[in-house]
Formats: sequence, C-alpha cells, structure tokens
Amino acid sequence: MKHLILPALVLVPALAFAKTLPGGPAPAIVRVSAEATVSRAPDRVYIDVGVRTVAPSPNVAAADNATRLARVIGAVRKASGPGAQLTTTGYTLAPQYQYHSDGKPPTPTGYAVTNQVQVRLDDLGRIAAVIDAANGAGANLQQDLRFALRHPQAVRLRALARAAHRAREEAGALAAALGLRVVRIVSVESGGAGRAWSGPGGPRLYQQAIPVARPGSPTPIESGTIPVNASVNMTVAVAPR
Repeated sequence: MKHLILPALVLVPALAFAKTLPGGPAPAIVRVSAEATVSRAPDRVYIDVGVRTVAPSPNVAAADNATRLARVIGAVRKASGPGAQLTTTGYTLAPQYQYHSDGKPPTPTGYAVTNQVQVRLDDLGRIAAVIDAANGAGANLQQDLRFALRHPQAVRLRALARAAHRAREEAGALAAALGLRVVRIVSVESGGAGRAWSGPGGPRLYQQAIPVARPGSPTPIESGTIPVNASVNMTVAVAPR
C-alpha cells in the first residue's frame, strides 16, 4: 500500500561557534550557504473521524451522537489493532437557526452535536481498514489523514550533517578558485524549513477528505516520502596559498 505525503514545517536548532585570532589584522573571510534534504517513508499516521447529529433538543442530539460515536469507536478499535491510540480532539453542541431574508429574527430549528476522535496508528497497513470501518459504522464528518515520522530528529540531524559537509566543500572550492585556502571555520549557523511532523500538536503534514469506498472495495491510499530539509550558513577564514 502506498501513502501520499505532502510536507510540513521543521526548524533545525541553531548552532554557533567562533574562534578568535591573537593580535593581528582581521583575516579575509568567505561566507557560503548550503542545503540538504533527507527523505524517509512515514511510519505513523493520524486519522480524524467523527460524527455529527442534529435533533430538536440538545439532550436528544447529544444522546444520539454518543450512541453513534460509540459504534464508530468500537469499529475503529477493532480495525486498528492493539497498538493504536484514540484521543478526542473536538466536541461541540450548538443551536441551529433558519435565517430569513425579510429581516425577521432567525428561527431555532434544533441543535447540532459534533464529536471528533483522532486515531494514531503506527501500522500503516491498517489505514484503509480503519477508514472503511469508520465509514461503515456511521462516521459522517470530514476525515483527515496526516502522515508523520515517529523519530524525526534523527532525520533532521542527517540532513544537517549533509548540509554542513556541502557548505565546507563549497567554501573550499570557492577559496581555491580565488587562489586561497581555508584556514579555519569562523562560524556556523544552521536552520531550515524541514518537513517533518511528530505529533498532533504540530503543523499538518497532509490533509484530505477521505473518499467513501465502493462496497467491497477498500479505500485507496497513495504513499510517498517525507522530505526533511536543513540549511547551513558557514563563514570561513581564508589566506593565500
């Protein structure tokens, strides 16, 4: 099964260091920037499922919603397996009105209750089963998919190391082209708009309305990889060869 990935935001922590020369004139310097990207397949997914109900009274709407969502949660737990984690992410109860074009006050028509649950799933092979189980049990809210990396920091560090290596190579090449040589690294700053996501509180990596599958046909999910970017700004001191 494949999974379509769209990226989100990652910030690599900044590094800084410098050495000072003993007395003497300030050295000539060269500043370079370099970027690197490391891509990994996702190993975690967040799936939002929910139920919306409307009834003439708030108690009836809430009771109906609770019954339907309990059925959805039961089906999702069965489909997702023991390693999944379910968390309530939203609950609302609000009056509904009919608005009139003649300027009359809006007329109350009932109450709407929405309740949404997020499923954290590390077994990506169960995605289609979870979606279809939720739909089959009565989930009727728009559902979102967000893919993630369970350990994005290791990928960030690899991208950062590649960016630093490239920056050092570029500094050396630029110095050589000018008839100079790199004598030391003066400073390094790292950053990047890396694209990884490690939890529900972070930026959304991917969002889509999940299509309802045809009877007997599992919901198709496409895959990809999550790119994690890092950049390095490096300043080096140079001297004649």
